[in-house]
Amino acid sequence: MRKAILALTISATLGLTACGESENTQSQNTAPAKAQTPQAGQTQSVEQAYLALVDRFFKDKLKLEPIYATYVGVNDYNDQFGDGLSHAYLTERHNLNTQYLKDVKKIDREQLPDALKLSYDMFTYNRNVALADETFPNHFMPMNQFYSTVISMVQLGSGESAQPFKTVEDYRNWQKRLQGFIEWVKLAQVRMDEGIESKVVLPRVLVERIIPQLSAQLVDNVSDSLFYTPITLMPESFSEADKQALTQEYTQLIGEQLLPELTGLRDYFQNTYLKSSRATDGWWGLPNGKVWYQHLANTHTTTTMPVDEIHKVGLDEVARILSEMDKVRVQVGFEGDLTAFFASLSSEPQYFFTDRQGLVDGYMDLKDKINVELPKYFNVMPKADYVVKPVESFREQSAAGASYQSPAVDGSRPGVFYINTYNLKAQPKWGMTTLSLHEAAPGHHFQIAIKQELIGVPEFQRFGGYTAFEEGWALYAEYLGIEMGLFEDPYQYFGKLSDEMLRAMRLVVDTGLHAKGWTREQAIQYMQDNSPMAESDIVAEVERYMAIPGQALSYKVGQLQILALRAKAEKELGDKFDLKAYHDQILTSGSLPMEVMELKVNDWIAKQK
Repeated sequence: MRKAILALTISATLGLTACGESENTQSQNTAPAKAQTPQAGQTQSVEQAYLALVDRFFKDKLKLEPIYATYVGVNDYNDQFGDGLSHAYLTERHNLNTQYLKDVKKIDREQLPDALKLSYDMFTYNRNVALADETFPNHFMPMNQFYSTVISMVQLGSGESAQPFKTVEDYRNWQKRLQGFIEWVKLAQVRMDEGIESKVVLPRVLVERIIPQLSAQLVDNVSDSLFYTPITLMPESFSEADKQALTQEYTQLIGEQLLPELTGLRDYFQNTYLKSSRATDGWWGLPNGKVWYQHLANTHTTTTMPVDEIHKVGLDEVARILSEMDKVRVQVGFEGDLTAFFASLSSEPQYFFTDRQGLVDGYMDLKDKINVELPKYFNVMPKADYVVKPVESFREQSAAGASYQSPAVDGSRPGVFYINTYNLKAQPKWGMTTLSLHEAAPGHHFQIAIKQELIGVPEFQRFGGYTAFEEGWALYAEYLGIEMGLFEDPYQYFGKLSDEMLRAMRLVVDTGLHAKGWTREQAIQYMQDNSPMAESDIVAEVERYMAIPGQALSYKVGQLQILALRAKAEKELGDKFDLKAYHDQILTSGSLPMEVMELKVNDWIAKQK
């Protein structure tokens, strides 16, 4: 990342698994278009049976995961929170995956059209991975410094996210959802107590990061709470009686229930959980931790690569990129060695903005420059636009350097490319082109927005995702910038190499932390030795890997697979190879596991021949 949490990822935060997302032509209160099912009295074809099955699954999934439903534009459950932690929830989730896996196996895959064969493979893959994931006690660690349900709820209540605040009913719905969140806060502490008993707890440093995040939500005056924001946004069309009633109800709910519970949660982390946190920094320090980590690596990369192999790929990529960086050093005439070049690029004033708005404006200018090139490389582009915004002040100190939030499903809100302006020395000018390509167009914005705008595919394909595909595509988008001529400035090309180095180092550091016994300090030192990244960015990155093991592996693994398939297509098709058509193949079926994507591209190559 310097990256994205998509609706998928946000759903993971709230017990919904990132991440994750986009826009289509539906109205605000209309659910996504459903797969067609046969009329009463008709005999179902195999295709109809499959579409009906996955349509039922998607509806059942939304009912089980109400906040996920809100993010995908289904507003039937806007008053529900969905705990994600109770025994009832865990049982219902297990039954959902078990039953639908059993049901889909009754359908003859070979009788489906090619597009639905891919869909079938995705659906069965998802159910199998979900059932495998249940064998590990994820629910004992329900939050960390990177994925916090508290922060996600603040974002939902900001009026700028998926939760609507247009009618009095919308306000009542959010009020009820907040009450569900209050119950979640209590249940999370029960689960963490069970984690303490089972020795499944967070590393100490991550707990130390969570405490100030929670303290920031504790205010003396209710009107200063970020959860009070909806009251400040009430439409003028509301009657005075409604305004007064809502103000009184929200004030009472926040002051008498929510803030005391959040205070209790902060105190729990500070007085109980902190002293029970673990000294080890990697997943290997948990019961069955190495097996658990291999599962997470497989899940995030959608491959079966052993973690030792991933580590080796990372070491090789780091060496290759260092060589390329040194070529840039020579090209620009820098007289010192590569370490000195890193230090220069990381410290000299000319490489940084002096004010926050200048950084945001710079990315808006880049947007216009990149947009000119896109039609030369893509047949299909998203209908939704995106905007550039600074990360909100309440989360900027712990947020990633940049991230992407998908457009509203109903088209009411564009995608958002968030840039963290908290530390301008962590946002060098030479890194701007590659970061924009990755987070916005043609990276996350293209892949996610196009996916949600697809017509005629099952809903789970439009709103589900795989990190290896999504991050692999975003990193491939950075590579595409070379062909677009966007890296003719050697410093901008160095920025591209620097971000690619980050993804290569992740293969080494993530596996080092979780499978090879590395400490947090070892991981930080390795990244300092091999990149010009600001220390604050490196620390945030390493602590992120500690919190969400395996996720950071997906970028480079996914990119290498997309590049390998493109090279195969170019070799086998020769003059018949069409880059725009190749991009169509990658982008127009939704997010795919690597194996399924390979099957699709191989089939396309054969048909082109």
